[in-house]
Amino acid sequence: MSAFPFDAVLFDCDGVLVDSETITNTVLVEMLGELGWHLGIDEAMSIFVGMTVMDEAPLIEEKTGFRITPTWLEKFRDRRNAALERDVTAIEGIVETVAALHARLGGKIAVASGADRFKVRLQLSKIGVLDYFEGRIFSGHETPRNKPNPDVYLAAAAGLGVDPARCAVVEDTVTGATAGRAAGATVVGYSPSDKGHSSKEALRGVGVAEVFEEMAHLPALLAGWQR
Repeated sequence: MSAFPFDAVLFDCDGVLVDSETITNTVLVEMLGELGWHLGIDEAMSIFVGMTVMDEAPLIEEKTGFRITPTWLEKFRDRRNAALERDVTAIEGIVETVAALHARLGGKIAVASGADRFKVRLQLSKIGVLDYFEGRIFSGHETPRNKPNPDVYLAAAAGLGVDPARCAVVEDTVTGATAGRAAGATVVGYSPSDKGHSSKEALRGVGVAEVFEEMAHLPALLAGWQR
């Protein structure tokens, strides 16, 4: 077997491993509506996908007059987590892809998410891939700065003992791709035709090296990489 061109693969979570963005944003739309800001789901996703609620707290306050509090945020997370527990599903082809890359890289794969750790673990457990990532989950809530800064990807590479320049990052949003690029990794962009992902043009615009549409193609894409 020829040498794999990367020493590790670092995955975003939402929109890359799990189909979660519509679920999370539906809960957010409901709760923002309760504050008086009535958004359609597509509009909400255009604003919030790739961002945390706190990233957009100034906009929420501008639209509602309500300043996000820890109590409100806790209620949002509780309602979001209940919805994810009930409805979240795996991105098509990701379970087999994770298994293949875990085997090929001797376990050198990780999740580097902008979301909180509880949410990430809940979702990975729900789709049956938590064991592949146990001990290799990194949250932007636990780094000095979240995406689009590189901190969570740098933490993931360090946790695996790998040079970031030898890592492939798998992202589906401009925010996350910008973080991976800033970390010095090679970023590949997942951009299928369904909602909740940045467009191919937007991903290429921030320097993503390659854009693909089907997760099942990822192992071969990376294995054939010309560095």
